Amino acid sequence: MTNASLVAAAVAARGLRKNGPSGPVFGPIDLDVPAGGLTVLRGPAGSGRTCLLLTLAGRMKPKSGELSVFGKTTPKRIFKVASIGAVDDLDAVYDAVRVIDLVTEKLRWDAPWYRVVGKRAQSVQNVCAPVWGPLPLPDPRAFVEDLSELEVSLLRIALANTRRTPLLVVGGVDQLSSVADQRTLMQRLVELGREQTVVCATSNPVDDDLGIRTVVEVPNLAGNDLVHGEGTN
Repeated sequence: MTNASLVAAAVAARGLRKNGPSGPVFGPIDLDVPAGGLTVLRGPAGSGRTCLLLTLAGRMKPKSGELSVFGKTTPKRIFKVASIGAVDDLDAVYDAVRVIDLVTEKLRWDAPWYRVVGKRAQSVQNVCAPVWGPLPLPDPRAFVEDLSELEVSLLRIALANTRRTPLLVVGGVDQLSSVADQRTLMQRLVELGREQTVVCATSNPVDDDLGIRTVVEVPNLAGNDLVHGEGTN
């Protein structure tokens, strides 16, 4: 396969593979994600699916294969054009922290060292509104423990998406225990897909009426829990 064919899609992978201490984690995987809209990767929850999402977002190095994300082909360069959120063991938020504190911390992290970022309720609205859409925005003073399961997922996505990168990768929608909440989250990701290329994962059937651009069945995923300290094998 030529480099030209790799970059034809927003995300393209050929023979992508990742190994862990106990054997294969995912792969080999061939994958094409069109630019724009929401693409759903269907496969069993577990370390394989999580590591694949991390790899697509440039947070993990594959063992072998080829990967292009908007023409970027190394993890360091992919990192700059991809954001990832709502992935367990990556961006969990503490229950005893207020929404405004989480938003302020993320904006300070994003800002140049010389820019002072104050703690403002308006910042919460600016960060959360694109993800929440018509849903009621969280109270800036609320603690994470006061939020619903859906609201926590939306908050994690909003915090991940402050840079509005071309690619937004979201963890398993099936982490939500409510089917109705899973559907609502999918709807919000479809809306985000009007401005970005969005990729998420689930092991559940996907409703045809949500406006999802494409659903890709992903084979060869390990189902065991993500192993800490796996490194970049």
